[in-house]
Amino acid sequence: MTAHPKPPGAEPFFLQTDLGQRFCLFHPPAGPRCHGAVLYVHPFGDEMNKARRMAALQARALAAQGYGVLQLDLYGSGDSSGEFADARWEIWKEDLAAGCGWLSARLSAPLTVWGLRLGALLALDYAHTARHPLAQLVLWQPVQNGATFLTQFLRLLTANAMLAEGGDAKKTDKSTGTAALRATLLGGEMLEVAGYEIAPALAAAIDSKDAAKLAPLGCPVHWMETSAAAERPLTPAVARLADAWREAGVDLHLQQVSCTPFWSTQEIAESPELLAATSALFQGAPHGLS
Repeated sequence: MTAHPKPPGAEPFFLQTDLGQRFCLFHPPAGPRCHGAVLYVHPFGDEMNKARRMAALQARALAAQGYGVLQLDLYGSGDSSGEFADARWEIWKEDLAAGCGWLSARLSAPLTVWGLRLGALLALDYAHTARHPLAQLVLWQPVQNGATFLTQFLRLLTANAMLAEGGDAKKTDKSTGTAALRATLLGGEMLEVAGYEIAPALAAAIDSKDAAKLAPLGCPVHWMETSAAAERPLTPAVARLADAWREAGVDLHLQQVSCTPFWSTQEIAESPELLAATSALFQGAPHGLS
């Protein structure tokens, strides 16, 4: 195994934007030469909190390999300015632009955007209008369809309603069913789910996003799909999207990795396999990174 120098300690700071400050954690590259810059895009809601340890471990590993890594809390999330109820998809894309701009000014190095779950879908959308050239995208278990993700998220509210009725689905009011909640939210009414107030405008934006329509043609894409066992076949949905992207001309590198779904586990979890596989992508400055 290649030995890497110990990276400097992470630098916390607030990045000023037109809509307040974004809390950031910058991991400077170790060694005399910077091989590239990496912006991490966290997932949605409580998945962000569950994934913080894995994101920090990967950021430190990449810093040790000579990459500068920026972890940025999106508007209304974590320690950044704003309320989650006021968050909007376009604001989040502007946050990515601000993060990329800061990295480009600080390091002047090839830029990678690395996203997890809904953060990966946000990264895909951002890549179509990125103001700074992207050397590559790294996607951890990307959400493929925003509408499906929104439905699954709203099931948390349905599950809470069932628990309030003693777990009896028959007693649950039809107004708290997932379809009814979708209609309520997309019809213009704010909803609180798992402690997060979601605005109809944000829900509508998520609902409209489809990775099949966001084929990233401008740079190589490394898709890390996770499963209980790496040898399991890809799901039909993943295989269909991968085939469609390749037919569209995407330089896609799809790898299945054995991994605990750390973004949704009850306790904070780690996945050494995913960390190792991702670090290996950056070994030797691949795909034009220098």
